[in-house]
Amino acid sequence: MATDLNETISQDSNSVQNERIDFDAWADHVLEGGQLTREQALQILETDDDQLLHLIAAAGRLRTKYFGKTVQLYFLMNAKSGLCPEDCHYCSQSKVSDAPVPKYNILKRDKLLDAARVAKERGAKTYCLVISARGPNEREMAAVESIVPEIKEKYDLDVCACLGLLDRQQADRLRACGVDRVNHNLNTGEEYYGEICTTHTYADRVQTLRNVRDAGMEMCSGGIIGMGESLGDIVSMAFDLKDLGVQSIPLNFLNSIDGTPLEGKTDLSPQDCLRALAMFRFVNPTRELRISGGREIHLRTLQPLGLYVANSVFVGDYLTTQGQAPDEDYQMVKDLGFEVTTSVGE
Repeated sequence: MATDLNETISQDSNSVQNERIDFDAWADHVLEGGQLTREQALQILETDDDQLLHLIAAAGRLRTKYFGKTVQLYFLMNAKSGLCPEDCHYCSQSKVSDAPVPKYNILKRDKLLDAARVAKERGAKTYCLVISARGPNEREMAAVESIVPEIKEKYDLDVCACLGLLDRQQADRLRACGVDRVNHNLNTGEEYYGEICTTHTYADRVQTLRNVRDAGMEMCSGGIIGMGESLGDIVSMAFDLKDLGVQSIPLNFLNSIDGTPLEGKTDLSPQDCLRALAMFRFVNPTRELRISGGREIHLRTLQPLGLYVANSVFVGDYLTTQGQAPDEDYQMVKDLGFEVTTSVGE
């Protein structure tokens, strides 16, 4: 009877094994220049928790191939807060938000320079200058054009500007003043976009990225998961970013802020976040992948596993929410045996 039971267990084990995805073979395919299909990307998001470590290890091979053991740090400066006429449902600064966030126009030179000093002291490679707006007005454009050369000369930082929708002329002006990269997130898949914003379209965001690309700057664009989108919407976003040729992809996990239309929404597990990071790495293997807002809330103690797949994090606070203490990030990077990439052009 014992022999029969052992045979049954063995057969069941083989059956389960046959259903397991060979993520290492997928990684081999990508490393040889191949690409995943949308169906395979969806399978990653549907992976059982039992296969999660196998998935992370395979995605980690791609990270190691293109980024080694390096980690890039980004520092975020909320240069203009609140006062936004758009209705992005996730955002505490939008016109449909009742969240008690600070409201101020673009900061003066001294405050922007002081924030750049902090970015440098924290080992950041990139200083992200962000304003809340549909797009920059002339006063805001002039302020950015004035401060960016000073930041770069004094602190030798890359500068990423996030100013809302941009036309080609504005993009050309940002390039001329020394902006290295512009952030403008797609936020979600095209089919779901109308559920989270109605005051501008997905096509508007794509056009801004094209204007940035055509002006000769790098594109930084990612999104937010956990807003009620389908797994297919997440896959669509990953492939759209690939097709656009985006160089840097920040992946956020919804921090459902009280007072916003998405308050109280907490659908993500740490495993969901790790699967999403792995899928983005497989679809965009050579691109910088950043673990962004909400990592402390949703990845929690599994944050280090995320850096086996991603190669970048924000150090410090986000726009209107607090981040993990910088010393904890430094320790996490050190414990992983990774090193912070600090010099521009490294």
